[in-house]
Amino acid sequence: MELEQAVEYFSILGGIGKNIELDYFDDVFSMVESNFVQNFSKFQALVSPSYLLESPYREILMAVARGDGKFYSVLRKAKVSEALGEKIVQELVDLNVLKVEASRESPLRSHPKHKLKKEQRSYRVQDKLRFVQPFMRFWFGFVTYYKKDLALGKGDAFLKNFEKHYERLRSLVYEQLCDALLIQHYAEHNTIVDSGSFWNIHSEFDILAVSQDKKVILGECKYKDRKVCKNELTKLKAKAVESGIKVDVYALFSKSGFSNELLQTQDNDLLLFDLNDLEHLL
Repeated sequence: MELEQAVEYFSILGGIGKNIELDYFDDVFSMVESNFVQNFSKFQALVSPSYLLESPYREILMAVARGDGKFYSVLRKAKVSEALGEKIVQELVDLNVLKVEASRESPLRSHPKHKLKKEQRSYRVQDKLRFVQPFMRFWFGFVTYYKKDLALGKGDAFLKNFEKHYERLRSLVYEQLCDALLIQHYAEHNTIVDSGSFWNIHSEFDILAVSQDKKVILGECKYKDRKVCKNELTKLKAKAVESGIKVDVYALFSKSGFSNELLQTQDNDLLLFDLNDLEHLL
């Protein structure tokens, strides 16, 4: 299997292990139709425990899969109280269905009497909820909403929605792989001591890593069918300034490579990785 196809399959099927036999297809859309339209009940049986398919677990998991994962935003979308939501989320973490990605944002108030701007007063620093298995994220992000149709063998609406929004599935998996690649890149000389996505009141970033010698590496991941141009680096630098992040090294990750202008850039503070570099993780 080609590396690109492996990433796409993993973004949907990752985590099902050896529980089921799969046929492989030339494109991911044929695979999804064959397995999730024609064999819906077989795959639904892989959602364990089965009560996750019922309220209020289902609504919370759908909110995580279909949104940005911010803790209290998830509870609002799921329409559950904070007390009940916190209890259920802890249960889902204990079941190894979800994991918590802690926010690394500093509180807006530096001391109790610190006055905030009016538009900042309702802002809350939030952790993010992530699925442990890509399969569960796919199920609750794409399949559950069309459960009744799929149980009857009707897949048109499901497949149309999947084709329209599939990119957000593989993009997150690609970001996680790029984070692992960056850690490996620094492993021999300047170990990464903290990494992952980063968000604050101003913006969100695919990767923010800190090395052993306190260097800050800011990364952007593009899983697109076109080369990344220099304007992407310019935009990333502007976002960093807006968010007050002092960056030592910028890292760009691209599925389809880079423009000649970027490739000819000789800056010591720029790292470029393409899809083939992921082979180092194998």
